[in-house]
Amino acid sequence: MSRQGPRSGSWAGRGGAGKGKRRFAPQGVWRSGGVGADVDPVVWLPRPGPAHRVPLPPPQHGPQPKKPRQKDEFYLAELAREFWGPNIAPDQRKANAALIEGIYQTLKKTNLAYRPIMGLEYSQYLENYLWPNFDPDKASPAHLMSTVLMVNEKWRERVPPWEAFQSKPEHFPAFFHQVLDACLTDMKEELYSMKERTALLLFLVHSFNSLEIDLVREQVQRLVALPIWNSLLPSRLEQELGAVPKLKKYWGVLQKRDQQLDQAARERVENERQFLSKMLQHFFQVLDSIPAQGEVSEDAVSYCERFLELVTDLEAQLPSRRFFNTLLDDRHLIVRCYLSQLVKREPEGHLFKKLLQRLKFYAGFEINDQTGSSLTDHEMTDLHYNKITSLQRAAFKLFPALRSFALSNVASVDTREALLKHFQALDSATLHAIAAHLHLVPAPGPESPAPSSQLLVELLVAQHERRSSQLEAINATPLYPTEDILWDENVVPSEFYNGETCLALPKLNLQFLTLHDYLLRNFNLFRLESTYEIREDVEDVVSRMKPWLTTEGTTEFAGWARMALPISSFAVIEVGKPNVGENRPSRVRADIAVELTVGDTVKYEWEGLRKHDVCFLVAVQAKMALREQFDWSKPFVPQVGLAYVRGCEVEGMLDEHGKVIEEGPEPKPQFTTNTRTFRVWLDTNQYQQDMASVVQGGEDPYEAFNIIMRRKPKENNFKAVLETIRDLMNAECVVPAWLHDVFLGYGDPAAASYARLPNQIRTLNFNDTFLSLDHLRASFPQYQVQCTTEDPLLQVPPFRVTFPMEGPGHKRKHPDEGAGQDKKTLIVEPYTIANRGPYPYSQPKRNTVPFTPTQVEAIHSGMQPGLTMVVGPPGTGKTDVAVQIISNIYHNFPEQRTLLVTHSNQALNQLFEKIMALDIDERHLLRLGHGEEELQTEKDFSRYGRVNFILSLRLELLKEVERLQESLGVAGDVAYTCETAGHFFLYQVVARWEAYVSKIKPLANKPEGIRAINELFPFTKFFANAPQPVFKGEEFQQDWEIAEGCFRHLKKIFNQMEEFRAFELLRSGRDRINYLLVKEAKIIAMTCTHAALKRRDLVELAFKYDNVLMEEAAQILEVETFIPLMLQNPQDGYNRLKRVVLIGDHHQLPPVIKNMAFQKYSNMEQSMFTRFVRLGVSTIQLDAQGRARPPLCSLYNWRYRSLGNLPHVTQWAEYRVANPGFRYEYQLVNVEDFNGVGESEPNPYFYQNLGEAEYAVALFMFMRLQGYPPDKIAILTTYNGQKHLIRDVLAKRCARNPVFGLPEKVTTVDRYQGQQNDHIILSLVRTKHVGHLRDVRRLVVAMSRARLGLVILARVGLFRGCTELQPAFRLLMKRPLRLHLVPDEFYPSTRPYNKPPTSKLFVVSTMSQLAQYVYQDYHCRMDALRAQRREAQSSEATDSIAPPPVDTTPMKTNGEALQEEGGVQEEGDGVPQEPEAMELAVQPDVPPGTTPEPVEDTPTETLEDTPLMPVEDTPQKEEEMIQESQCHEDVPQGDQLPQVREDMPQGDQLPQDREDTPQGDQLPQDREDTPQGDQLPQGREDTPQEVQSHEDTPQGDQGHEDTPQGDQGREDTPQGDQLPQGREDPAQEPADDTPPKSAEDTPQETAEDASLTLAQDTGMVQAEMETN
Repeated sequence: MSRQGPRSGSWAGRGGAGKGKRRFAPQGVWRSGGVGADVDPVVWLPRPGPAHRVPLPPPQHGPQPKKPRQKDEFYLAELAREFWGPNIAPDQRKANAALIEGIYQTLKKTNLAYRPIMGLEYSQYLENYLWPNFDPDKASPAHLMSTVLMVNEKWRERVPPWEAFQSKPEHFPAFFHQVLDACLTDMKEELYSMKERTALLLFLVHSFNSLEIDLVREQVQRLVALPIWNSLLPSRLEQELGAVPKLKKYWGVLQKRDQQLDQAARERVENERQFLSKMLQHFFQVLDSIPAQGEVSEDAVSYCERFLELVTDLEAQLPSRRFFNTLLDDRHLIVRCYLSQLVKREPEGHLFKKLLQRLKFYAGFEINDQTGSSLTDHEMTDLHYNKITSLQRAAFKLFPALRSFALSNVASVDTREALLKHFQALDSATLHAIAAHLHLVPAPGPESPAPSSQLLVELLVAQHERRSSQLEAINATPLYPTEDILWDENVVPSEFYNGETCLALPKLNLQFLTLHDYLLRNFNLFRLESTYEIREDVEDVVSRMKPWLTTEGTTEFAGWARMALPISSFAVIEVGKPNVGENRPSRVRADIAVELTVGDTVKYEWEGLRKHDVCFLVAVQAKMALREQFDWSKPFVPQVGLAYVRGCEVEGMLDEHGKVIEEGPEPKPQFTTNTRTFRVWLDTNQYQQDMASVVQGGEDPYEAFNIIMRRKPKENNFKAVLETIRDLMNAECVVPAWLHDVFLGYGDPAAASYARLPNQIRTLNFNDTFLSLDHLRASFPQYQVQCTTEDPLLQVPPFRVTFPMEGPGHKRKHPDEGAGQDKKTLIVEPYTIANRGPYPYSQPKRNTVPFTPTQVEAIHSGMQPGLTMVVGPPGTGKTDVAVQIISNIYHNFPEQRTLLVTHSNQALNQLFEKIMALDIDERHLLRLGHGEEELQTEKDFSRYGRVNFILSLRLELLKEVERLQESLGVAGDVAYTCETAGHFFLYQVVARWEAYVSKIKPLANKPEGIRAINELFPFTKFFANAPQPVFKGEEFQQDWEIAEGCFRHLKKIFNQMEEFRAFELLRSGRDRINYLLVKEAKIIAMTCTHAALKRRDLVELAFKYDNVLMEEAAQILEVETFIPLMLQNPQDGYNRLKRVVLIGDHHQLPPVIKNMAFQKYSNMEQSMFTRFVRLGVSTIQLDAQGRARPPLCSLYNWRYRSLGNLPHVTQWAEYRVANPGFRYEYQLVNVEDFNGVGESEPNPYFYQNLGEAEYAVALFMFMRLQGYPPDKIAILTTYNGQKHLIRDVLAKRCARNPVFGLPEKVTTVDRYQGQQNDHIILSLVRTKHVGHLRDVRRLVVAMSRARLGLVILARVGLFRGCTELQPAFRLLMKRPLRLHLVPDEFYPSTRPYNKPPTSKLFVVSTMSQLAQYVYQDYHCRMDALRAQRREAQSSEATDSIAPPPVDTTPMKTNGEALQEEGGVQEEGDGVPQEPEAMELAVQPDVPPGTTPEPVEDTPTETLEDTPLMPVEDTPQKEEEMIQESQCHEDVPQGDQLPQVREDMPQGDQLPQDREDTPQGDQLPQDREDTPQGDQLPQGREDTPQEVQSHEDTPQGDQGHEDTPQGDQGREDTPQGDQLPQGREDPAQEPADDTPPKSAEDTPQETAEDASLTLAQDTGMVQAEMETN
């Protein structure tokens, strides 16, 4: 049964099918739920009592607002409709100050809870009312704060927050200055509460994180510019200006400019300069108000935390840090915070302390603030020594009390303890004098009160204590998480993070201080994100093992877990001596004994642990009695008594003689007992820390371990990736000089494009890119094309193209630009590929794709040095472009090596298969990783497969040499090795060829020359197996080219054997593989995960490459993108990379991040591709799609710049015919409640909609009856719960009936990214809140999967009001909102596209009606088929049946039909209706076997009056079903369709579909699929996978649709002696996409299900299929 506690302590099963993990409440969190924690988690607005109601004063203008209703949610919803809804014309949305004030007061009464704010933001309060009516001169504080709250809410919901301000950008500066003034209002005035001040701070945080927005950047950059130094101490100012002479010059210019300003301008400028200094003073006031003991204001603590977040963000970006860091140091913020009372309070100050540590780290970061250059450890040490020696000189000269300090060596006085010893002995006056001398505080005087001695001492110590190396700290950090980190909610938040509080986490934004900063942020985030997953696994296995406390005080286990075992014995067997210069052991090994008293399958899994697999050791000291139950609403650790968690790495399993069993082909030894011992390596850093704690009197954790836990290999590669990142921080990591500034986010964004680089290549061989010269001309419309030959017969591809040189100041134009201007000239040189031999397989392969101009520009840019970014909308041929770039680089630069990287194995295999079809030598291709098994080819391109290929090819070539030897009559064994063959070639083959050439050349212009070529040719016998005749005997030049081609064929044989000589010398398979990787392969393909896991091995092999091409770049994490660029050591201090090509689409779904906090707060989902786009790096967007019909493309092409269509989407046969059975190629169908229920949530965040599920299945069945092949249909949905529900309905209705079968795919939108199908049925599920479809990226993916037809099932009234979805839904709603079918049309279609159907239309009013129609149609066909079969038994008859007969009974009029339906048909606006098209509206009172009268299509009502805001649904009465069919009697009526999976099993038996976090509709990115092979945080292992998407990730509240299933996560493990409910036998685990099979999970048989049974005669069914 599902249990739910408070918001911060709720649990929900993270796992997918069969996983069933429970969520315990987090511990150690002071605030129970943050702001709005007391809000009802079901409704979107609170339900206050009468005291909450704030009567609105009469408005000054416009209509009177309605009186408040009983519930605030309905009241604000009605206000939205009445005053700024879409039905209200913009000119009628007049400003109403009283309305704004009243709404804001209502929000204040809820303490600014996020749910009512979320509802207002969704209603477009900012876009439609607040900002259009904003007047800087009249705006009230309520108007200002309402705008601020809406911006903050948009940011929280990951909705673009600044677009609304583009309508009136001229008012934004005044609005921003009003925000600044509000921040600085006197605390004593109480004009703004602490909660409101925190909201203003949050607005500033968002502003400084949006520097790419011009409107925002213009305002915030003034707050951190050089003039803020005006707030420094005068002595400190002189010191800083003197250190940088250029700044002193600028300072003088600023002073002169200020003198020219008028009074008003000077005041405004002065306010900007003093803003941050005054904000620091306000912060100190709040900080000092927090007492050491007693009650503390939660709002005050939140304010302090947000302020530290703001300051840290300013420090973490160079543009804001450059001058602010000096001001921060001058105000001594860090020291004063450490001396505050808040930092000493627990738990209230726990997060504040963590944030302060991060701020201290960035304040002392190893960077020169003025130049931005990174400082080495040596340079930082020099700076430290300079400070100490300067103080020593001053002390020796001015302060006799510090004489001993002045005479000491630096190493003896620069520790904190030594400094405190010297400074604490001084009096306050001396301390003040020393600090003033160092420009830390004002000089003593009557106007400057003396600071406290404690503050002065801490200032002096902080300035001069020895700094710890950041790199040393990273190297000393354990890679495995411990219990201290695992359950620290401020560091590793729960999945229910709602975005209301700040966290002690690094952020990934636009810019990074240095490369070290970039790697460090990613290292910490990656480590913590892995920690989040590990925490879930530990909670899962420990709760399953049910630890209990015996009467003797020991811990026993009443349950068991598949992924964990009790430890019988644990012993540390070796502690290696530390390496030179280190204080930690070189290695620590331990033996762990367990009893494998489990089933054979589980035993096999444990015995299958491999070397380097990661396990975890858990120490549990039970606190509960045997039968005591867990309370899921309480923290986990105190209940179970979990004491320690440590990680370890498996070395191997020991045999019975105590030796490690080596991996290999030899069978493993047999054991006589169930005892198994594993030898593991422990983390040396952690072991050293633990032993230091033991020395100080702590408990030894290595004597307490009683559980060993393993994890799925795909989820357990985090350690290898973390080691790779740490290696990069320790190595000489050099980014190419041309990419460095762009990579860090500084300088000119276009600086890395080829047009800005000095080494661009003028002449390029485009090989087979162009199909003709006309194709080339069309590809370069901005150039004048000049061919080097005038002969049309010679103007054929391939071409070499010479471009005019583009200087650094030249801006590359879009291919469509430049028309009518002077065009530059391209020099085109046709050339002929040299003859390669007489055999057909020797002829070069040709490209057949007619590339568009933008595709050609992308190919051209990819061939040039520099950074190329290609934005590929759906269906625009990204893969074809990538393959052509690789091919052209291969032919232009044969000595260079190219690395091909993708996110998923599927994408890599698709790319590799296309590469194999090009003119690239097979021996130069290599596919690394574990996904090559899925390559659709008989050839093996893995490392082992390539070695075997080369060895077999070597034998074939030696046979050819032997045949050549025999043909020449040469004696001896010349074909024994490649070396002997080489001698044979040099002394026999080349000699004969040279003699032949010397005889033929003199005969070139003589008649006998043609005959001599054939007669004197020395290799005629060898080429006897080639197509004859070899020589044509027509022209001398033609035959001579054939002769040269024959010699080239021979030369190629011997050249290959020369390359293969190394494989004769290298005897081991590993050496041969390494040689192949390092020397032989020219195109190496791998996933980004494989690159991260194997970087250390590749670097040790001296792996080299020159170019990187990365596809799916927008789906790859920042660090995953970076690591493939760093797989080689620099040469002479430079990175040899010449080209980086990133291909992706940032308008589709981003990388998978499972934890909401890392995704939203840290922005970890941002890919490098997306970051470069945000920075303004020049991109090439492919502008023609070839996937979908043009109308389908219009549903998403608005998201792209000028996305058109390729000609074939209107010319190919499949696009020229209509979809049979459907009136429209796409249609939005409004689905009302079924049995009074819309969306349901049987388990937390597991959303389902039975009405839409039944509708989708009924529509699929209709399509199958019309003859559609099942593999041409896919059913998609936006939620994992709905996916499982649809699968269950299909299982009952279709799976056992071969007439229907199953569609090609039933999955979620996120998982289907990168795939397509002809026909898509899409279910949007939600009826109360829009949910995560509000992310436009998800909408683009959903709308772009269909090629020919799309039907969308949704609650139109909900989605039509969403601003972000308006462009698509505006098009969708122009068509009828009821499904229009044409039952008389069958697949394949004969009706031309865009021609109305000539037969009757069936307008589906309800889901029940469609299900009834399918039911009747199916049984009528089956009865007719049975009759034919009976007739065929007595006489010969055809095996197929005809389509159902057309009923010609006159239909009723439109008005009568609609009246009988009980409503008005919903019709879109502006849809032309065909007079000849008739409707078949099946009505409840139509007699069986009859058809309603025909009516004309007339425009009818749409959902214009549907409420805009998500309010509670009212139960809708379902229309009655049609009467019994003429063919059958037992037809279910009305709403009696079976309730399949409506009441879902509770507890652990269902994956948790985490979309809506407890904060309502603030949704994370719906990450369905945890990447199976390449998504680093999950399964860091290259494994084949279905598709790389976001479906099955355990996301918690992230709404990520598919949680892990099957082997994706931790399965439900047996409790006690039996398997748990919802779990199958381990040997029969469900597939990844298979929902759990349990008693509650299985739909029940109903009357209708029983009717749709398997046809009795299989032959009859097959005949039906053939007919359709």
